[in-house]
Formats: sequence, C-alpha cells, structure tokens
Amino acid sequence: MPELPEVETVKRVLEPQITGRKIAGIEVRNPQVIARPGAEEFCAALAGQTIAGMGRRGKFLKIMLESGDAVVLHLRMTGSLLLAPRGWPEEKHTHLVFILDDGSELRYSDVRRFGRFWLLRAGETDDFTGAQKLGLEPFDKALTAKYLQNTFAKSKRAVKDCLLDQSVIAGIGNIYSDEILFAAKIRPDRAAESLARTEWARLARLIPELLSYFLEKNAISAEDYLAGKGEDYRNTPYLQVYGHAGEPCPVCGETLQKTVVAGRGSVYCPKCQK
Repeated sequence: MPELPEVETVKRVLEPQITGRKIAGIEVRNPQVIARPGAEEFCAALAGQTIAGMGRRGKFLKIMLESGDAVVLHLRMTGSLLLAPRGWPEEKHTHLVFILDDGSELRYSDVRRFGRFWLLRAGETDDFTGAQKLGLEPFDKALTAKYLQNTFAKSKRAVKDCLLDQSVIAGIGNIYSDEILFAAKIRPDRAAESLARTEWARLARLIPELLSYFLEKNAISAEDYLAGKGEDYRNTPYLQVYGHAGEPCPVCGETLQKTVVAGRGSVYCPKCQK
C-alpha cells in the first residue's frame, strides 16, 4: 500500500501539471471506485471545474477546485494516479479518467479496486471519507515524546500496532513502521507499556527524520514517473529491513527475522532490536 512518502510524491509530481487545468469531462469505467455521490452526479458536478491545486492528509490525496469543491482520494493497496498525454497506452485496470482541457488525461488505475473517490462540496463537512479521524501528521511539531508516551505508555498493544494507528499518527504503514523501529532499535512486537522514556524520545525524533529521508529518495521527474506508470519510484533500494527477511542485518550481520504483529508481516533484527 502506498504510504505517506509515496502519496506525497504523487502529489508533488502531479500538482504542478494539473493546477490551472479545466476538467473537460470524466469517463467512468468502474462506478465502484466512486464512493460519494453516485457516478452520474460525480461527473456532472466536476465537468467544467478548474483545478486549483492538490493536498495530502495522511494517505489521502485531495484535488482542490477553484469553486471550493474538492475530490478526495485514497489509493488503498494498488491504486495509481497517472497524468498521460492523449494516445498514451492505457493501463489494463483503468477505472476513472479525468479528461483535461489540454487533451491530457488524469487516469486512475487499480488492480484490486479498493481505492475510492469522494466529492466534497464547498463548505461541506467531511464526515464520510475518514480523513477527519486522522491524528497528527508525522512532521507536526506536536508529535513529541510526551505525546507518544501519554497516548501509548499504558497500552499492552505492540509498539508497531501503535505506529500503525492512523488516529494517532497519520500516514505510517507496514513498510515504514518496520524501518522506523529498526532505526530505533525497538522490536515491533514489544508492548508499548514496556518502552522507556528515552525510547519514546527516539521514536519521536526518527519518525519525521526517516519519512523525510524516504520522501527525498522518492523524488522523481514527471517524465520518469509517467514512464514508470506511476509505480517505479518506490523506495525499495533504500529499505533496511522491510522485505529482507532471511537476509543479513545491514548493521550487525545477524539474520533478519519475520513475525506477525497486528496481523501484519514484520521484519526485525533479533540482535539490534531486543
């Protein structure tokens, strides 16, 4: 699933290209991806509107319109958003296409079809996308050791499960929780209540630090993003533990182990993360 660094990268690549463009029309190949309102009303409301910019909240994307309306999008597991010139080969699982006034097409494809779009009208309260339930952004200065400790210090939940709690910290998923905990030298299955104050402080420092690092590594040009079909920019070469179970730890050489925490596969070093 795309996590904060990937979603923010999509925003940074697409926003300069679509800002100021008018939506000339919309083609809906699969109405299932439009969560609210119905497909017909969704298309009628957006046709002719001009894009003012893009935003991100946690793993949600927002396409903001000059009218004050907005399209909220969650990519879920396999969603991809791609701006393609007219005639560019279309991906097999393309479900929604925004045709822009310059002939380019903002295409949404999704193999597993879990991603969703919502139309948020100007002045309307968002009580339906789930974005309103999100906790602090990882780069928020309020994300301190005290905040984490006050929230989780009495919890018997695994610390990885706590990092995945979107109502507390928005945007961290399975990949980066493993990376953060490896850097912090904390096993993912440790009970949150067992962490010392110094470990909460380490997490508060490393969460924004590592996400900033991976966001920097994700940087890609619009041309390369298009050539890679909106998918080939991910951080795989820079991941220290995620996806490397059975391989030597990059720090100590011990074999990386895999376990299940909160229903998620989790990789850690048994020597570095005691």
